[in-house]
Amino acid sequence: MKKLSYILGVLLLLNLTSCEKWLDVNENPSQANDEVPTPDLRLRSIQMQFIDAYESSGTRAAWITQNITKNGASTNNDLIVRWDFPLASTTWPYQAWFVFTAGNLEPMINKATEEEAWHYVGAGQLIHAWGFMLMLDLYGEMPYTDALGSDVTPAYDDGKTIFYGCLDMLDKAIENLSKQQGVTATPLSGGDIWNGGDPQKWLKLAYGLKARWLNNLSKKSFYDPDAVLAALEKAPQSIGDNTVMDAINTDETNISGIVRSMQHGNLGGTGNKMSKWYTDLLTNSFTGGSKVVDPRAVRIIPSAEFYNSTTGKKEWRLSEGVDLIGSDIRTKGGPVLFEIMATKADANTTHPSGYVRAGNDTEAANASFFNRWYTTNATADRQGDSVYVSVYSDRLDWVAAVREARKDADVRNDQYLASRYNGMRLINPNFNDETINVNSTGSFYIRADAPAHLLTYHEMCFIKAEVLLRKGDAANALTAYKAGIRAHMEAMNEKLREYDQSKYGKQVISESEIAAFLSSKAVAQTAGELSMAKIMQQKQISMSLTVQNWNDMRRFNYSAPHPQFGVVYPDFARPFEVASATVAECYPGASPSDVRYWPRRIQQCSHERNYNSENWLASHPEANLRSILSAPVWWDIEE
Repeated sequence: MKKLSYILGVLLLLNLTSCEKWLDVNENPSQANDEVPTPDLRLRSIQMQFIDAYESSGTRAAWITQNITKNGASTNNDLIVRWDFPLASTTWPYQAWFVFTAGNLEPMINKATEEEAWHYVGAGQLIHAWGFMLMLDLYGEMPYTDALGSDVTPAYDDGKTIFYGCLDMLDKAIENLSKQQGVTATPLSGGDIWNGGDPQKWLKLAYGLKARWLNNLSKKSFYDPDAVLAALEKAPQSIGDNTVMDAINTDETNISGIVRSMQHGNLGGTGNKMSKWYTDLLTNSFTGGSKVVDPRAVRIIPSAEFYNSTTGKKEWRLSEGVDLIGSDIRTKGGPVLFEIMATKADANTTHPSGYVRAGNDTEAANASFFNRWYTTNATADRQGDSVYVSVYSDRLDWVAAVREARKDADVRNDQYLASRYNGMRLINPNFNDETINVNSTGSFYIRADAPAHLLTYHEMCFIKAEVLLRKGDAANALTAYKAGIRAHMEAMNEKLREYDQSKYGKQVISESEIAAFLSSKAVAQTAGELSMAKIMQQKQISMSLTVQNWNDMRRFNYSAPHPQFGVVYPDFARPFEVASATVAECYPGASPSDVRYWPRRIQQCSHERNYNSENWLASHPEANLRSILSAPVWWDIEE
């Protein structure tokens, strides 16, 4: 495995490193080997590629946990939405970790050790632990002990071995991050794109990961809440301690490639929509909810402009969520894509809307055409799908291309361009305060420059609230729970304040909004009102599009009643479109209380099946069966 990882990893690194940098080393820059890249160059690549593995895993988890969905389809990753995992969807997290990331760790650690650059050694060990724990979370059993050695068909380790191996590696990382670097060692600031070279933030990251992982043992008889609390004492204590991967949205994003956020690349297309279960969390519209709209809703749930026939004005409307649980909408081809297009009524059209769209810019500029929501889909049942607003938001290089094509200097940022079909421009005679022109405000975590919140103070607050509630200390749990809500809003504000504050959906969450929400019926106000469901609702929102949300759902057995805390995820259920054949193959549990009723892992990918099949087949009794999808990983097994 190491040989394959190294060959592909070096090729990637060569692409990411400039010629000038190569000229600074003594080795032959035209011949790639373990000795060429310095620790700072290697760490940048490792961090960027790890983000790919981590965030792409979060994308898959978000489909499983019904944070987001896609327009009706039946291929590739879309099948995850219906819990019918295609083998093709399981490969990328594995490849991004083993091929692009893990194969570069040992060369960096060796190079850093030679020059006593202990902070690079610690960073590499931390990422080693994090990546393999991610593999455990996704796949269960995995080559670990011998995974990066010379054996191209390494044996598998069980989940327990991987889990404690990762904790041991994390302790080694803490030891090295705590050391004083050698006098001539490469400064961590030269290569660290997460924490700005601050070893104290890396240490807080390490202890935060320890708290997360130890808390994931909540199903085990040896779960130790005090050990979790001890780790939290050394984990992030404020939003200034957050580990964040910043992305960039520029005119050159297409050239820079990976500078845009991973979730924009995975989910930023017009075909992706929010789900009802998820939007209900933000609008508190679930069973028993307060109906108080969270101020984060207008930043996370996309909005669009619609025409109000009563007032004669355009207005902002929050997207409705696609009901994946109680509706057959996706089995009937919906929701279909709607765009704002220049249209006019036409008595001769066969389109069920009664409108036809402009065929060119000249028609679009004609006063007889007016901007309306329109779909080219001619199915009568699909004409109401405009209520499901795409999460789409422009990349600036796309905007730059439009600007160049139109010779229009006024198209200058991701200001929610109207559909490219309708030919709208600021010089269009129909463009005014009454004319709708915004397809989507986009979604906070899915914009091209969206931050990846890798480990944060708000997560630590919610872990603390959970642990204290388990210990019976509801009063202090309440304090941590409220601190987590505030911390997440403030973490969002770190990014929101960079935007043009005139743009709807991008404004900073004001202190008055935060205070009003924290004192509202949506939030527990007393220790007696606090429940695990309330804690995990807020954690689900704050950890949007991450694997940890799926980990938490597995720990509490989804919406099945928990023996101590009752139903933690109200209204959550299997998607309507899960086929009976899929249930028979993959989910043999007869009721929601049965752990085998729910998704517990993804299948092992084709690389292991094709090139390490003997060890793969020996890794689990159900390795070659689709029922493996409902087989719990080690930390998810009661004992």
